[in-house]
Amino acid sequence: MTVQVLVVDDQEMVRAGLRMILEAQPDIEVVGEAADGHAAVAAARRLRPHVCLIDVRMPGLDGIAATRQITADSGGAVAVVVITTFDLDEHVHGALAAGALGFVLKDASGALVVEAVRAAASGDALVSPAVTVRLVRELTRRRAVEDRPAEPVDPLSPREEDVLAALARGLTNAEIGDELHVSLSTVKSHVNTLLTKLGARNRVELAIWAHRAGRIDR
Repeated sequence: MTVQVLVVDDQEMVRAGLRMILEAQPDIEVVGEAADGHAAVAAARRLRPHVCLIDVRMPGLDGIAATRQITADSGGAVAVVVITTFDLDEHVHGALAAGALGFVLKDASGALVVEAVRAAASGDALVSPAVTVRLVRELTRRRAVEDRPAEPVDPLSPREEDVLAALARGLTNAEIGDELHVSLSTVKSHVNTLLTKLGARNRVELAIWAHRAGRIDR
């Protein structure tokens, strides 16, 4: 399958660079570009790409509001990957709450951007390790006054604990599989089980739970 991508950034040079990186891959096609959130929402409705790669900070409708509208309009059929300078942690958290599936930094390698797009297209999430670490640190700091989260009613298995600890360090599913010597499908199954047991909406919420519960030193 060719992954169709909509690239959204208010800087033309950034869009051109992302297009060059993505279209160098035989399985990825950039089907459109947009320079602001309003144009992104309209383009997503018209083009129905598999993935929207979108900047957080843009004039007019910002990336967070655009992400919320794109995911709502498409019923989640258009996966959103946020690409950010990460100068405002709150914006990244807001994009997460709005339904973004992945996060990468603008100074990330081209390979990581490509991996994030492919992961999103397959319904998986890729969160840049640097984003995971900073976001989790900030959110856990804000919640430092709270007690540790309650243990799940259905206890985690030893392997689920291993997956959770690796995920909290920012590892992708493929990296977790390599570290634990299990298949990618097995990792995905464990992640889905963790989401259910811990009542989390996404990987970053799993990472936050792991940090607050002291699960990262395994």
